[in-house]
Amino acid sequence: MEYLDFKPARCKDCFKCLRECPVKAIKFENRQAHIVEERCILCGTCTNACPQNAKKVNSELAKVEAILAGGGQALASVAPSFASGFGVQSFSIMRLAITKLGFAYAEETAVGAEAVSAAYVRLLEAHTYKNFITSACPAINRMIQVYYPGALKYLAPTDSPMTAHGKLLKERFPNAKIVFIGPCIAKKREAAESGIIDAVLTFEELGRLFASRNIALEQIADIDTIAAVGNAGDVAGEAANRARYYPISRGIIKSFINPPDDYEYVAVDGVKRCFETLEGIETYSGLFIEMNCCEYGCVNGPCILKTPETRTGGAIRANKEIRDYVNSYANRTAAKPVVETRNMAPPAGASAFAGVDLSMKHPPLPLLFAAPSERDIQFILAKSGKVNPEDELNCGACGYSTCREKALSVFNGLADIEMCIPYMRTRAESMSYEIIQNSPNGVIVLDSDYKILELNNAARRILGITAASAKGLNAFDCFNCNEYLIAFNEGKSIHKKNVFIGETGKYAEMSIILLHDHKIMFGVYKDISDKVEFEKKLDEVKNETLNTTDGVIKKQMRVAQEIASLLGETTAETKVALLKLKKTLRREHETEDG
Repeated sequence: MEYLDFKPARCKDCFKCLRECPVKAIKFENRQAHIVEERCILCGTCTNACPQNAKKVNSELAKVEAILAGGGQALASVAPSFASGFGVQSFSIMRLAITKLGFAYAEETAVGAEAVSAAYVRLLEAHTYKNFITSACPAINRMIQVYYPGALKYLAPTDSPMTAHGKLLKERFPNAKIVFIGPCIAKKREAAESGIIDAVLTFEELGRLFASRNIALEQIADIDTIAAVGNAGDVAGEAANRARYYPISRGIIKSFINPPDDYEYVAVDGVKRCFETLEGIETYSGLFIEMNCCEYGCVNGPCILKTPETRTGGAIRANKEIRDYVNSYANRTAAKPVVETRNMAPPAGASAFAGVDLSMKHPPLPLLFAAPSERDIQFILAKSGKVNPEDELNCGACGYSTCREKALSVFNGLADIEMCIPYMRTRAESMSYEIIQNSPNGVIVLDSDYKILELNNAARRILGITAASAKGLNAFDCFNCNEYLIAFNEGKSIHKKNVFIGETGKYAEMSIILLHDHKIMFGVYKDISDKVEFEKKLDEVKNETLNTTDGVIKKQMRVAQEIASLLGETTAETKVALLKLKKTLRREHETEDG
């Protein structure tokens, strides 16, 4: 099941999510980031790091609405971090708002957390653990199962507060549907695997649900409502519960009243610090380690409701609000409930947990990851221009700490060669340089201040630029660039087929192209001097041929006229001779007859 991914339209191929992901559970396909489910611990670090807010959390809103519309009994288990997430200092306000959605009842997950703390104390009193790691954070549990299976012997074999609370609710309401509400993404997978929790809503989703139903917490929290439910603001039976500290760092430790004193109690929050702690777990002894995936605790969860009010002060403000919320119970007295709960009041004291099995096994989860040979690694490194050790920059721009780590991911199909930014930049610059320098046409690039950014030898030759290092010089000091001035002022490209370059006496076909987005313009010059010279010579030959042809025609006309004249005289003389002969022959014939 897909619990988390990225929106394609928002993913910008920046690799920031991969750089921040502590377990590198992100792969890129077609320049799009995707979560690798079997590697992901659902810490949500990538979603907070994404500058484009491209996170796509699997929403169970439709599932919850179906549960509410199903006619059965729907119960809400609400993480105590609601006090900071929604800025509400009374759970009765939250309960009223949630029951307006159609839930039969809402209760704090801190009830389950209290049971978990009691289970921890019992395990500690057995003195069988060299070190003890809390199991309240499902992301940390998953991290240990996948990446540090050797530390599983120190992980408390106990349910998380959510699952523990689910079991307690099922004891009281066997047929109820249970929906957990909190700021955590990892709870979604834990709930699906538990078989206890029917659905999970994040605080963000609950906020959208409130908005869709026009439920405003500030209206519920008005003076009349507070007066109606009494100063305590709680259903009878809800008492001071130190497990409400769970959402903040050292919250589990603060939930203990008299823990065994042969352990040193430390809190570690943030995935990277948890990694560091687990790396050296075998070197420690006598440590009770409260581990939380999110820095500062659950109050800084990936799906905490973010409003202008909750952003002000950040985790420090949230920490204070939780402390104030917990401490306020010391001054509260039980009040008569206004909302009919029909025996739904929370259990009183630890005795209510008796008989409920809160044990939880955390088996190792093998990570299928092919191990390439050194030859394979070297082959992949060479593809990105890393032939020698000094070529391995280990800059981390791609998201991986080292070039070899990235090569390992390439081998396993989680990364692409092209993700190496220095390599791609070097290749792009090299290819661009080679293309420009080896182009038979002159190429010159200017910025909006007419400074020369790039040019090739062909441009030098055509334009007559003699400066040894023309880059950075003003173009007006190097060649006649009036056409660039015209193009820039008119805001349009120019193309001319025959331009005479006075400095060199050359002719060129010129194109000046403006790149408005980059605020640069570049010119391309095709040297057509040979073509122009050829056309000149061709014109000379044509003119010479025309002149010769004209002379020949005139001469031929004279000859024709002379021939015609001669032919005319001869014909006349022949005619005269023939007439004389005819007359002579006629006279002779007449004589003979007479």
